Amino acid sequence: MINVGIVDDKQYNRVSLSEKMQEDDMIKILFLASNGEDCLAKLKESKILPDVILMDIDMPVLNGIETVNIAHEVYPSIKFLMLTVFDDDEKIFEAIKAGAVGYLLKDENTLTIIESVKQIIENGAAPMSPRIARKALNLLMQADLKFNKDVDLEKIKLTEREKDILKLIVDGLEYRAIADKLFISPNTVRTHFGNIYEKLHVCNKAQVIKLAIKNRWFIF
Repeated sequence: MINVGIVDDKQYNRVSLSEKMQEDDMIKILFLASNGEDCLAKLKESKILPDVILMDIDMPVLNGIETVNIAHEVYPSIKFLMLTVFDDDEKIFEAIKAGAVGYLLKDENTLTIIESVKQIIENGAAPMSPRIARKALNLLMQADLKFNKDVDLEKIKLTEREKDILKLIVDGLEYRAIADKLFISPNTVRTHFGNIYEKLHVCNKAQVIKLAIKNRWFIF
């Protein structure tokens, strides 16, 4: 069972999506929230945290990006999937920087949204609507001066376990495969992923692999 929270300032949107998603036996909706502040309050009160939160961006009181920025630090186990009408570069970039793992447009059908939620949990996927994926690719191609610099892996201060997991990430293994290989839980692997991303100043596996290849951290 995958526990899900839905945050959207429009009641019809959150109720309608909740009803449709719960038709899938693997999905359980833990709560609906009308804005970021409401979401944070429900998280604080909840005895069970959601695995994934579907987060709108444009909301009163506290918007989606601000909410993810706060909640990602306090609840690192939760995966935030943006579900919004916005497809401009700045909001995509800010959402990813805040800690969102994926970015879907609201015109995606419910089956696509459900499948995206499952993929996030099952294999650490980073789902994006095709239009968003093209924009994100352009952002990656334009950005980040750090990829043009040499990075000494020994100076990053990864733990031995993080180095083991980093090598397996570069080898192309997903969460579950890494967990099985190292005899640890998938949740523990996700925690290590977050620590590695933070230390490398990246936000996804593609950037990790790009850094590893660029700096020849392992034998390819």
